[in-house]
Amino acid sequence: MHPKAHARATPDKAASIFVGSGDVVTYRELDERSNQCAHLFRRRGLARGDAIGLLLTNDRHFHEPCWAAQRSGLYYTPLATHLTTDEIEYILRDCGAELVIVSRSLGDTVAPLVDRMPAVRTWLMTGGAAHGFASYEDAVAAEPRHPIDDECEGQDMLYSSGTTGHPKGIRLPLEDRALEEPTPMVLGLQHGFWQASADDVYLSPAPLYHSAPLRCTMAMHRIGATTVVLEKFDPRAALDAIERHRVTVSQWVPTMFVRLLRLAPEVREGFDLSSHRLAVHAAAPCPAEVKERMIEWWGPILFEYYAATEANGSTSISSEEWLTHRGSVGRPQGCTIHILDDDGCELPPGEVGTVYFEGGARFDYHNDPQKTARSYSAEGWSTVGDMGRVDEDGYLYLTDRKAHMIITGGVNVYPQEAENLLATHPKVADVAVIGVPNPEFGEEVKAVVQALDAAEGGAELERELLEWCRARLSAVKCPRSVDFVQALPRGENGKLYKRHLRERYWKGRESRIV
Repeated sequence: MHPKAHARATPDKAASIFVGSGDVVTYRELDERSNQCAHLFRRRGLARGDAIGLLLTNDRHFHEPCWAAQRSGLYYTPLATHLTTDEIEYILRDCGAELVIVSRSLGDTVAPLVDRMPAVRTWLMTGGAAHGFASYEDAVAAEPRHPIDDECEGQDMLYSSGTTGHPKGIRLPLEDRALEEPTPMVLGLQHGFWQASADDVYLSPAPLYHSAPLRCTMAMHRIGATTVVLEKFDPRAALDAIERHRVTVSQWVPTMFVRLLRLAPEVREGFDLSSHRLAVHAAAPCPAEVKERMIEWWGPILFEYYAATEANGSTSISSEEWLTHRGSVGRPQGCTIHILDDDGCELPPGEVGTVYFEGGARFDYHNDPQKTARSYSAEGWSTVGDMGRVDEDGYLYLTDRKAHMIITGGVNVYPQEAENLLATHPKVADVAVIGVPNPEFGEEVKAVVQALDAAEGGAELERELLEWCRARLSAVKCPRSVDFVQALPRGENGKLYKRHLRERYWKGRESRIV
């Protein structure tokens, strides 16, 4: 249940394959390099409970420091590669990083921080060394390949996406257990719906700095499977990787499905996907029509789960279940769901409220005790602020993040429904629905759309989209106007940053009724 065990048993087996470069990292290499990196951490003064920051692209170096931190008792924080210098500085200061490793291609963004962050004692760079950085490869190569004397489990410390304000570090306690003891996540992969084993080949098409790609690839390393990593998502490259590497298990976000479905039919049908037994998706709600078309194409191998980086609870649902509970994200797994109103009272089935989990992991938002306290009910149940309802069969249906709720004329509107509808319009490439200021109603519903053909983004298409919505949704849920943009502010994992959109419309106002 650890790469070092597989380095002994199957040293030449591929732990990771990076599709674009063709680089292959064997289990022997992963074990030896992470040992060397762990020695480096100790030599640079890092002890159990200390923190490091990682700003790395999807390449062969990514997992080495992660596993080194995981086997030396450190907190490690991968940062999104699209962040600005100031955003990177905020997270590095907040997590208390004392050592930072950066990909050379991202060096210009990080370089200004070298002189203004004295708390970071060591700056390393992969792929060479710029001013202020030492070579990661040279530093690691100088260290021994055997394990450090005081091996102990570390923990990732990931940051919330920042969709509703400054990102917050999610700090889970370090665990006192043997390195090769299976983690709850690994047990879930083996015995849950994944039924994962060392024979699996796992495709990760998303940035590794996100929680699911990071944790799932490392869990696959624990059981001795092979991970196949796309440096950047491309629908054709993803299908080619499934065929070429005989991928058995994959994980996606809904925007990837949309791009896959927009490939020409002859392209989609030109790949041998017969090895593919399980396609997992999560991270964002999937429009029902998109999911139906994917099941039609790939068969009933789609499996959806709902969970948060906080690891406080989860649900899951198979294709067969979803077809009879359309739109659900499933039933709870190893926990209990409670739907509470604004007064903390539990609501009956069918009523929309805030989703709370009972029985999940305890978490803290680093340096924010008030947010941590707000995330727990009087009973000790926890929430990440999502809104939803459960049906009589116990299936959960998400409506939106609470912070995205629009209050127009005293009516609560959850924009996900309109977004899902507009996403299926043949002339829409991407869409977000938000609340914008309205002098009479406080807020009104607006759609911000990326047209499939940018030249069509104008008054005529706006009328078409508004009429299309009104024919399918109640008027209060429909946008009153449409703005067109070249692209929506999405991260590389497909997550939509609505905060950036709202800022354009609420700028200069003292309060935002959102």
